[in-house]
Amino acid sequence: MKSLLRYMKGYRKECLLGPLLKLAEATLELLVPYVILAMIRNGIEGENRRYVVLAMLILIGMGFVGLLFSVAAQYFSAKAAVGFTARVREALFAHIQSLTYREIDGLGRSTLMTRMTSDMNQVQTGVNLALRLLLRSPFIVFGAMIMAFTIDREAAMTFVVAIPVLSVVVFGILLAGIPLYKKVQVRLDGILSKTRENLTGVRMLRALCKEDSEVRDFDEKTEQLAGSQKLVGRISSLMNPLTYVLINLAIAFLMYRGAIKVQYGVLTQGAVLALYNYMSQILVELIKLANLIINITKSIACANRVEAVLETKPSLSVLPEKYSEKDGSVVEFDRVSFRYGNGGENAVNDISFQVRPGETVGIIGGTGSGKSTLIHLLCRFYEVVEGDIYVEGRSVTSYPQEELLSKFGIVPQKAILFRGDIRSNMQFGREDVTDVEIWEALSLAQAKEFVEKKEGGLSAPVEQFGRNLSGGQRQRLTIARALVRRPSILILDDSASALDYATDLALRRSIRSLDYRPTVFLVSQRASTLKGADRILVMDEGRLVGIGTHDELFDTCDVYREICLSQMKQA
Repeated sequence: MKSLLRYMKGYRKECLLGPLLKLAEATLELLVPYVILAMIRNGIEGENRRYVVLAMLILIGMGFVGLLFSVAAQYFSAKAAVGFTARVREALFAHIQSLTYREIDGLGRSTLMTRMTSDMNQVQTGVNLALRLLLRSPFIVFGAMIMAFTIDREAAMTFVVAIPVLSVVVFGILLAGIPLYKKVQVRLDGILSKTRENLTGVRMLRALCKEDSEVRDFDEKTEQLAGSQKLVGRISSLMNPLTYVLINLAIAFLMYRGAIKVQYGVLTQGAVLALYNYMSQILVELIKLANLIINITKSIACANRVEAVLETKPSLSVLPEKYSEKDGSVVEFDRVSFRYGNGGENAVNDISFQVRPGETVGIIGGTGSGKSTLIHLLCRFYEVVEGDIYVEGRSVTSYPQEELLSKFGIVPQKAILFRGDIRSNMQFGREDVTDVEIWEALSLAQAKEFVEKKEGGLSAPVEQFGRNLSGGQRQRLTIARALVRRPSILILDDSASALDYATDLALRRSIRSLDYRPTVFLVSQRASTLKGADRILVMDEGRLVGIGTHDELFDTCDVYREICLSQMKQA
């Protein structure tokens, strides 16, 4: 939590004025019983109508000024809380963008979304409440006791006894409830995660007829959350009855002692009424303070979770420059091994190969053989465990991430488009791209025809993830987005799986006709797609078991021949 306070810089004035104005309003509130006492003593009992009117005007004025103080305090507190939260959210988002795949996999996407949304909202609420009320409630509690001593010392001893007893009850219930509130928050996070998972995969759940089991699982989690909330609710519900009983006993004792003193002329009726008002103020403020601490406790827990994400350091760093001893290659894998997570078996083992500029390299293998892993390592989305990877003769570890990725045009397995229009999605590839260049890229990606038919052309709307487009259209647009970058290395990671064979063939011919001759990596399950590649890498269980042309591998590599024959049978 402490490390987040640096984002409060720039709001020192608001952090100072908010509490001070609230204390000024609290001071006026403490003076109200005193004014009422003076009005009863000097105005009503003395039958001085002018004094009563003057006291009423003073009370109205105090109320109006107190309202101004309260509104101003709310403004400054809200300004500081919203500004602080905005800065933290911006820093959190930027930090998440800097994390590698390894950290994001470890933290979980649903967790990161929760930190960005509900946790940050809770932090904002906690900061706002703390600035306005954290000093106000203790100030009124102890201020009311001090003011009681100025009226009658003996009667004020009731406050000295009542306040500690009330504090024990309030904070005892509070301490019992805080761990339960944390448990409730953890179970709420679980429900949010489950909800996101189900909404994201709703089509697959329906395809697998898993709705009933998911509903049962969700109901079970909801019941656990409800049970925790009921338990903490029962404990919290004891606060008001107990505090009201104690405060009413104190008031009854105060009224009894006050009545006796009024009878003997030691105290006036106005003094007893003032003492009663101060006791009521203490009750209200202690309950406010308890609820405030509960909210602040939740906020601190959320802030600690946000802080934990911010303290997660990216595992990738720029190392001193290192160059390959071999010349003439644009990409080189030198005895590369890698595993996901901190344990388990390697996903790829002892991979070594070189790729010359302008070559088209195919990568094929069974599911889980490590094809996409090679691409992720080449782009340094993950750090290798052993060996080195060189791009244009220089180790990828010595490149700043932005400089390294500027060399690639990447089309991932899952075609991801962003909400906006076709033009804005192409501009994700390159911000300064012109419409002429976009149409050229669309033509190369075999997407020009269907884009021209859309109303608005490049301005045609695209929903989130491209939900208003077919799978093949999404894939062709993501290929076009990569091509507008004019990359020196083009990576197509199984990006034509939704295309028919004719479109796939036309796409490969278009890529071969590019005037700047990029080095192309084609990852595919189809042997026919890779048949015309200059070389093909055959992966099997994380190992490179063959490298060569289609004809060479068909004769010499059992794994590749088996893949080809199985696909020929299916055809």
